[in-house]
Amino acid sequence: MLYEDPELYDALLPASRDHVQFYDQLAGVHGGPVLELACGSGQLIVPLASKGRRAVGIDNSPQMLQAARQRAAAVGVHVELVEGDMRNFDLGERFSMIFIARNSLLHLSATADFAGLFSSVRRHLVSGGVLAFDVFNPTLRTLARETGERYPVMRISSPSHGELTVEATNGYDAATQVNRATWYISTPTQRDAWVSPLHLRSIFPQELLSLVAANRFKLLSRHGDLRGSEFTGTSPRQVCLCQPD
Repeated sequence: MLYEDPELYDALLPASRDHVQFYDQLAGVHGGPVLELACGSGQLIVPLASKGRRAVGIDNSPQMLQAARQRAAAVGVHVELVEGDMRNFDLGERFSMIFIARNSLLHLSATADFAGLFSSVRRHLVSGGVLAFDVFNPTLRTLARETGERYPVMRISSPSHGELTVEATNGYDAATQVNRATWYISTPTQRDAWVSPLHLRSIFPQELLSLVAANRFKLLSRHGDLRGSEFTGTSPRQVCLCQPD
């Protein structure tokens, strides 16, 4: 439901300056056209396109893609936006960099999902091209929250709705490593004005290495945040750069 309401999504989950700068700098290093998978409302691909690059975004939400088109038009930037599934796509061209930002990789859960993604990415990378992504580094304390118990997530101001309060419940399944959370979003006048499922897979650090290798990619680098910090067990993120073997 959250992905069907771009205005609400952007209010709750705006792209950070670090995210924009990281992927913009990476695109500059590798040159050539860029492709964002799960591009959403264009918070990242539009700024990257504003530098004059060939930029393409794929997402499976028509509402988010429409918001991305509006975002691009508002700043006079051309971005090719395609409705599609990152597990199986065919654009008929190759890219210097393909990226999946802000935990979007974690919407995949099954082994076949990841196999399809890496296979599609391989077909669309130029020789020497790279796949970049960033995902959270799972913490057992967070995943072990009692199922169904609400906890606070954030308070944020929205131009359209005023102050929004977000609470969530967890429903972590250790067998599949998928957390079937629910977000409860309230306005100043209506409690639980929106109730939205948010299902994300956890990928643990050692598992990530095996996942990349099993799909015939090599991990070029992994950092603990978007500013290049060394990755450790307490790092908040796994920021990865990969290349086909």
